[in-house]
Amino acid sequence: MTEAIQVGRIETTAATEAARPRVAVLVPCYNEEAAIGKVVADFRASLPNAEIFVYDNNSTDRTVEVAKAAGARVALEPRQGKGNVVRRMFADIEADVYVLVDGDDTYDAKVAPDLVRKLIDEKLDMVNGARVTDIQAAYRPGHRFGNMMLTGMVRVLFGDLIGDMLSGYRVFSRRFVKSFPSIAGGFGIETEMTVHALQLQMPVSEVSTAYKDRPPGSASKLRTFRDGWVILMLIIKLMKEERPLAFFGIIASTLMLLALAIAAPVFADYARTGLVPRIPSAVLATGIALLSFLSLTCGLVLDTVTRGRWEVKRLTYLNFAAPRSRAGGERL
Repeated sequence: MTEAIQVGRIETTAATEAARPRVAVLVPCYNEEAAIGKVVADFRASLPNAEIFVYDNNSTDRTVEVAKAAGARVALEPRQGKGNVVRRMFADIEADVYVLVDGDDTYDAKVAPDLVRKLIDEKLDMVNGARVTDIQAAYRPGHRFGNMMLTGMVRVLFGDLIGDMLSGYRVFSRRFVKSFPSIAGGFGIETEMTVHALQLQMPVSEVSTAYKDRPPGSASKLRTFRDGWVILMLIIKLMKEERPLAFFGIIASTLMLLALAIAAPVFADYARTGLVPRIPSAVLATGIALLSFLSLTCGLVLDTVTRGRWEVKRLTYLNFAAPRSRAGGERL
């Protein structure tokens, strides 16, 4: 009888383990010796059943040693840039739910279970942790303005479901991670992830989370103008690739307006005298008008190509099941 009870408990435990979603905490790192130990410890306490992965990106300090001592599984990515690290993590790690967080101890690990629970219970593909703070040193005015401007551009171009596009604290489903064709190499990875979710019309949500200053000894890798310019160029590139008709339509409209402005005096002279004395202007206006039509044609053709790419990405996304429900009452 006792053996039967023990066997039943073992089977129940096995069934519970099978029902529990596999959660992986992904921490890309570069020179975060001062913070990484606490980040690993905090997320281990917040998500006791999760595996914590730290991928080091050529750190010159003791980041690797500290992360290993804290109990994280550590790997190396030699290609410099956060985008390269995240792409490697998404390719290497198998899980049902992925928690992506920076290794600088600026995000609140205590809300991680709530973010994971929201993703699973509402069958979402991305939950974004929108940063909220009153600490000026944690979120400098230049960064605030740049984030507002760049996020505003993405909201206009791709959808307005995300209010803090550059947050480094996100939770993803497996089908998001395994259908994400990343191309960004640096900090533009957050922009690319946001556009990927919005362009494929994935179910997403955003939750306000506390954001704090870095601990002593930890320095930010962000450069306001350099990284802002990189992200701006990435947004333009993504618009060209994901919204080519709008992109080339803007160019076509601009060229046509320029052609009309140059041609206006030519038409005025012709209407008054019946002659075309400004032949160079007429030729220039005709050439610019032809470029306008050519740009519009490129947009129409590429829009068809983009539609095919969108369908392929959507089918890849649908190959994976939605996040699994948790067993009742268990801890994540």
